[in-house]
Amino acid sequence: MSKTPGNLFILAAPSGAGKSSLIKALIERYKEDTQHPVQVSVSHTTRKPRPGEVHGVHYHFVDESTFKKLIEEDVFFEWAEAFGNYYGTSKQTIADTLQHGIDVFLDIEWQGARQVKSQIPDARTIFIAPPSKKALHERLTNRQQDSAEEIARRMEKAESEISHYHEFDFIVINDDFDQALREIDAIVISQRLRKAKQVIRYKALFDDLLSGNKPQP
Repeated sequence: MSKTPGNLFILAAPSGAGKSSLIKALIERYKEDTQHPVQVSVSHTTRKPRPGEVHGVHYHFVDESTFKKLIEEDVFFEWAEAFGNYYGTSKQTIADTLQHGIDVFLDIEWQGARQVKSQIPDARTIFIAPPSKKALHERLTNRQQDSAEEIARRMEKAESEISHYHEFDFIVINDDFDQALREIDAIVISQRLRKAKQVIRYKALFDDLLSGNKPQP
């Protein structure tokens, strides 16, 4: 069985829709699968770390001047400003990871999804939506990470983000977490089974099946 390049999955959602939790659960599900390794792309950001976040694991935390220098050096596939902070995705990191046959989950906003998709058409984009505005507000409140003013700002921004749902290849409604996880998992599996991937992975098998040789007793 030959090694095939990994798949790139781009996941976007309004803040509080559960995207990060779903990605974490997917990584946990596949951590023992040596045939289909997965990895979260670690983006650069200028925002401050939240409690529990680790530099180099959750994000590469840099200051604004460093980030702008990286933009000038054309390091990023995409970059965007959100809530007063910059976020960007390294071109080389993504390319190297995919080349090693590792599936990559990219956690970015719709603007970045559009930019990356234009450069890597084979990437699959997934939009994760909340089941209602009420549920979204409750999730933002219950995670106790933002002030009331910040929550109001995120709710206002959510409507703008959700308006771009039609640009994505797949849409998952995160009402029931386990169901949403199964649906994203189905997308991942379907991409791995595409003809373009399978003919590379099983080239030796199909060469043998079509060789005309009789099977050994």
